[in-house]
Formats: sequence, structure tokens, C-alpha cells
Amino acid sequence: MKTPVNLIDFTERVNLYLDNEMDPDDEKNLMKEMDENPSYKTVMDDEREFRQFIKNKVQRSSVSPDLIKTIKEKIRVV
Repeated sequence: MKTPVNLIDFTERVNLYLDNEMDPDDEKNLMKEMDENPSYKTVMDDEREFRQFIKNKVQRSSVSPDLIKTIKEKIRVV
């Protein structure tokens, strides 16, 4: 059985992969590990699902142009 530290390391690498910050060789190794360990595939699927949920369900509030203008004017004054 894999130790929890390995799972934490794997989770960090999954995040790198999903953020497109992993080099191709590391991506291949990651995919190989997922093929060898079904629980790792679950970690990847869960992280993808969570990111999709955030993307679809969390609304970003917009800032009014007047607020931006006010901030810029205060910055210029200082």
C-alpha cells in the first residue's frame, strides 16, 4: 500500500498537470502511475470534477468602472 506522503506528492503533481505546468516527461510518468494505481485515477478525477464545479458554479463579481477610476486617481495623487 502507498503511504499518505506519496498520495500528497501525487496530488501536488496532479495540480501541476491540470495547471499545464508539467513537462512532458513528468506527464508521462504521472499517467503511468495512474494506470498502475486506480486510487490515483480517482484523485485526478476528483480534482477535475472540483475544478469544473468551481468554474461553473462560482460567480465572480465584477468591479464597476467608477471604482477602478477612483483607485487609479488615488494612486496618481500619492
